[in-house]
Parts: sequence; structure tokens; C-alpha cells
Amino acid sequence: MLGVDPGLTRCGVGVVDGAPGKPLTLVHVGVIRTSPDDDIGIRLAALERGLEEILDAFRPEAVAVERVFAQHNVRTVMGTAQAGAVAILCGARRGLPVALHTPSEAKAAVTGNGRADKAQVTMMVTRLLRLETVPKPADAADALALAICHVWRGGAQARLAAARAAVPAPRILRKGVGQ
Repeated sequence: MLGVDPGLTRCGVGVVDGAPGKPLTLVHVGVIRTSPDDDIGIRLAALERGLEEILDAFRPEAVAVERVFAQHNVRTVMGTAQAGAVAILCGARRGLPVALHTPSEAKAAVTGNGRADKAQVTMMVTRLLRLETVPKPADAADALALAICHVWRGGAQARLAAARAAVPAPRILRKGVGQ
């Protein structure tokens, strides 16, 4: 599972192996960096190259991307959305399932509290993956939290979607006027 904490300057990436009810293993963690001095197109292309390298190297089965949430700084939210779109595109281009999780969902999955702070998330990610050192920067830990969230919740979500798709749609019978 590849988790992506999108950002233009720092895009956190984390690859985790595991399944619900089984121990999780860290495969890779890092940050793709771009210079704020470069044009947006160059930055997005660099982000795409970095994500493609990770997808080539680790061959995850799915991609979990942080869903952009409302922020007061429009410039920040635009960059985050653009970086997230690149991650979604890279996964979709390979035919991988791509899921979006809110920060609250990822926090709740790893800490049990959707309002946990970054320190709590980082501590739990470190504990769940049995790491000797804390993943840094916070973008890397957040990417791992997204991957863990999807490992634990994504399978259930996929099964629910498959079950919904297997149930035939109800037929609505309408009586004509006078019947």
C-alpha cells in the first residue's frame, strides 16, 4: 500500500505491507521535494517522476491519498490539491485502486482519535510499524498513517462496494392513473 500526503514543496510517501489483523511492515518512507522557486509545471512533473519511481520500485497494490480539506490559505490548498491529483493520476494510470482518506480518518485509524495531533500520529505510526526511530518529517509519518488507514479500512470498504454492486437495483413499480 502506498500512502501519499500531497504537497508541492514536500510530498510525503510511505509504503506499508500488511493486512487487517496482521502485523504491518514498513517497506519505504520518504519525501519528494520540489523547489518553490520553480514553475508549477516543473514542480508537478518532478512530483510525477518521483511517484512513478516509487511505484516502479515497490509495486504497491493500491494508493491512498489524503483528501484535500478546507484551509484558510487558498494557495496552500491549491498546491495540495494539484499534488494530490498527480498522485491519483499516477495510480489510476497503472490501473491501481486509488482511495481518498481525510486527515481525520487517518488519525482515527492509527490513534483511535480523529482529532489527534501530529505528535500522537507519529508516535502511533512508529509503534504500529515497530520502528526504532520516528519517521521524519511529519509529511512522511502522515503518508504512513494514510497507508495504514487504507490497509485496515480499505479492504472493508472494497468488500462493501462489491456487495452493493452485487445486489440488484430495486424495481420501482408505478401505477398508471385510474388503476
